[in-house]
Amino acid sequence: MVSNVHSADDSGLPGPMHLSDEAATLNAGEILARSLPDSLTAYLVGDLGAGKTTLTRGLLRGLGYTGKVKSPTYTLVEPYKDSRIVVYHFDFYRFTDAHEFLEAGLDEYFEGLGVRLVEWADRAQPFLPPADLEIRLQVSAAGGRDLALRALTGAGQQCLHDFMTASR
Repeated sequence: MVSNVHSADDSGLPGPMHLSDEAATLNAGEILARSLPDSLTAYLVGDLGAGKTTLTRGLLRGLGYTGKVKSPTYTLVEPYKDSRIVVYHFDFYRFTDAHEFLEAGLDEYFEGLGVRLVEWADRAQPFLPPADLEIRLQVSAAGGRDLALRALTGAGQQCLHDFMTASR
């Protein structure tokens, strides 16, 4: 499932994980759900259509959420409170100025417990709190998607370790 060797700093997956189709992306999200602590901020990085919302859908299913999962492109945030952990899914793609993050009062979501999944985080900088985990998805030349995870804090490192263990 994992194809390359460990990076020198050991903060990421040993290499990108190839996800052959939508079902594999959903499954990766379900595995990631088992690794999540009660509080974590993760940046979802990837171009439009890379599978960020699909991975989020799998993650929520893995947490026991059974309702509809939609992209927060127009709502900015979709809260999911009917799962094992409260999850807030953000999408800042439409921001034209980072101050929109503060004007919308979204900084309040980053206090307390909860998992925060953030798409297009760069558009809310410098106001967005730092990520614990970076989740990078990209369309693969071989078809499907490639998934790479990188831990940026101790909480991210534990989540990554648990994900790698569960993925074997």
